[in-house]
Amino acid sequence: MPPEPVSADDPEEPWWEDEEDWEEEYDYAEVLADCREAAEAQACAAAAAARTGTTAALAAIAATAGRRGPGQPGSEQIFPGEYPGPAAQFASGMLFDTRPGGPELARFADQASDGFENVSDDELLGILCAWGRVQAHAAARMYAAVAELIRRRPAAGWPVDKATGMPQVWDEFTPSELCAALAESKGDAAGMLGLAYDLEVKLPGTKAAFGDGLLSEEKVAIIARATAVLNAAEARAAEALVLDRAARLTPAALRSAIARAVMEVAPDKARKRREQAARDARVERWAEDSGNAALMGRELPPDEVLAASERITAWARELKKAGLEGGLDELRARAYLDLLLGKDSRPGSSRPASSRPGLPGQPSPPGAVSGGFAGRVALTAPLATLARLADRPGELAGLGPVDPWLARDLAAAAAQNPKTTWCVTVTDQDGHAIGHGCARPEPKSHSRRAGPGRFGFAFTPARRDGPPGGYGTWTLRTPGDGPDLRVTLDPLTTQDCDHRFQASGHDPGVKLRHLAQVRHATCTGIACRRPSTHADFEHNTPYEAGGRTCLCNGGPKCRQDHRLKQHPKWKVDQLPDGTFRWTTPSGRTCTTEPTRCPV
Repeated sequence: MPPEPVSADDPEEPWWEDEEDWEEEYDYAEVLADCREAAEAQACAAAAAARTGTTAALAAIAATAGRRGPGQPGSEQIFPGEYPGPAAQFASGMLFDTRPGGPELARFADQASDGFENVSDDELLGILCAWGRVQAHAAARMYAAVAELIRRRPAAGWPVDKATGMPQVWDEFTPSELCAALAESKGDAAGMLGLAYDLEVKLPGTKAAFGDGLLSEEKVAIIARATAVLNAAEARAAEALVLDRAARLTPAALRSAIARAVMEVAPDKARKRREQAARDARVERWAEDSGNAALMGRELPPDEVLAASERITAWARELKKAGLEGGLDELRARAYLDLLLGKDSRPGSSRPASSRPGLPGQPSPPGAVSGGFAGRVALTAPLATLARLADRPGELAGLGPVDPWLARDLAAAAAQNPKTTWCVTVTDQDGHAIGHGCARPEPKSHSRRAGPGRFGFAFTPARRDGPPGGYGTWTLRTPGDGPDLRVTLDPLTTQDCDHRFQASGHDPGVKLRHLAQVRHATCTGIACRRPSTHADFEHNTPYEAGGRTCLCNGGPKCRQDHRLKQHPKWKVDQLPDGTFRWTTPSGRTCTTEPTRCPV
């Protein structure tokens, strides 16, 4: 019998340490036969656990299950208990696929990386991920050393944190000492000192995840920058709201999540930071490495930035329609300069833009809402925030979280424009949409009632007792003299889908498409942030194969991820809760959950 596979408690002496001796001592076919026998025993145990509902037993079995990669015999089957070489422990669910980063993992990954000829795709990606955790762990250890340098270089007269031994201020020449040691700029050295301090004093959860290799240095810096405005207790509360999913979020998604967490924990501080930063509004220019130049505005009002972006896109489309060559990005850049310089770059144009009506040189039409915001951009905000019952953040599609005061200001501005459309989304405790309704004016026979709606937002049952179960007709009141709005809430869950929104043909109706976009505000592809309003409605089970055009069998995918899902080596499962589970060619899986709305 071969030695037992290395365990988490005894990682020091791997059984494959001397590969040549192992090959001489054990017959490979005999080893596989013994392992298959163990696998059969595990399969019997799994069946028994399934019958009895023993969750712990199932979890223990799953922890030892590995998946073969494409190209190997039985690549679509699970073979628990087989250990053909050092790379096997890096397969999905195996010991080193989940082991924290550190010297031991680096040692095993180094052995497994010594030639990849007999390594499956699954094992190869497991090795790659392991190196990522090792890299993050090494960076965390470096920052621990930087923190120790801070402890040894306290500034005179400043207090020291008793729990961590960290001085509140370090000696003014410490950045110079650090940049001399690392050959970094003083600015970078100062940034490293600040991050090391925050990890020790303010962000213990982030520090632990960093040390385990779950968070990269980039993600750790994102959390630290977002929580810089908070004190230690507030920073810990904010990090706690994102650490459960920070490892699987992209940097952009994590930036949005931690920004919202900061606004939830300390909304007033978030508002003050925005207002103070607005005083630093500026336009920057610099030379690109290519020899071209760059121009950028910083710390600008969010609604005006979105309105300006829409105007740039609209003019870029006009340029394209007129025959100007180039992709959308190139044409947007040209439109950007046209709008700034009052030019008209359409082929054949001779007069300056300012002399022609409707061209970029003309001012905005009279009566336009500030920035052209209302009715053009999706603002999502908790009703309690709009009704001034709570201070919870909202979200601007395309930009991210906004503090409660800005959310209220934008909603009030939107309410002044009769073209603005309103929707109400009901969420669960995690912010996932479970109900939705689009507002429409009350019948003309219903006159506007006096009350809080004239001065603010209110959401009340259309009848005294309200709709049963919460789903049904409600009344939404907005500021100003406009009519009350009627909202009929429909369920969005597909746990037991009744197919009420199903379309009879291939293409979804307007409402079905809209509801799919509410549930997933972005593409359901892996790490894709493209807005769902610019994506396809994609059938998970193809329509041609009998798949329904329904919420339970569809969601938004950008064109690239639509094509990716159709690739024969990829597989996507749509789960009843709206989650999409992607299986890559290596057999590894990852999930994309429905959008988390502000709650």
